[in-house]
Amino acid sequence: MKNLLKLTLAVAMMLGAQSLFAQKFGRIDTNAVITAMPEAKEAQTNLEAFVKDLSDTYETMQVEINNMVAELQKNEATLSESMKQLKYKEIQDLSARMEEYQRSAQQEIQFKQAELMRPIQEKAMSAINAVAQAGGYTAIFETASLIYFDPAQMPDIFDAVKVQLGL
Repeated sequence: MKNLLKLTLAVAMMLGAQSLFAQKFGRIDTNAVITAMPEAKEAQTNLEAFVKDLSDTYETMQVEINNMVAELQKNEATLSESMKQLKYKEIQDLSARMEEYQRSAQQEIQFKQAELMRPIQEKAMSAINAVAQAGGYTAIFETASLIYFDPAQMPDIFDAVKVQLGL
């Protein structure tokens, strides 16, 4: 009985070891895939245009505040104390609006970037999944997160993903 148990355990361990060695792993740099996609270049162009629009608005506000400061300095001697206070208050209010605009613009840029990149990332991941399934891979690892790997044991699937994407 003990010999039968030992034999069963030995067979199970051999089968387990064989299944471990039968696994197929691959690697990919998803950033390289996304960068190679023409949609990413178009998204980057759209994002740059969006940022430029926001930047132009901020610059317009900056010009306005500079003009207000210059006008105040030029007319300060002739203005009453209450008018000076009013002008200072207008400058402070515009400055506060500019700071708020800058904060909200940063958030808008992040949201816009995520909005533009989401379909591109989904398309890239879909292609990676298709290549992994077609190639019988057990797992695909992100190249950037690997410290060491054996290229023979973990091939790069970048070229196959490019073909899948039609690049």
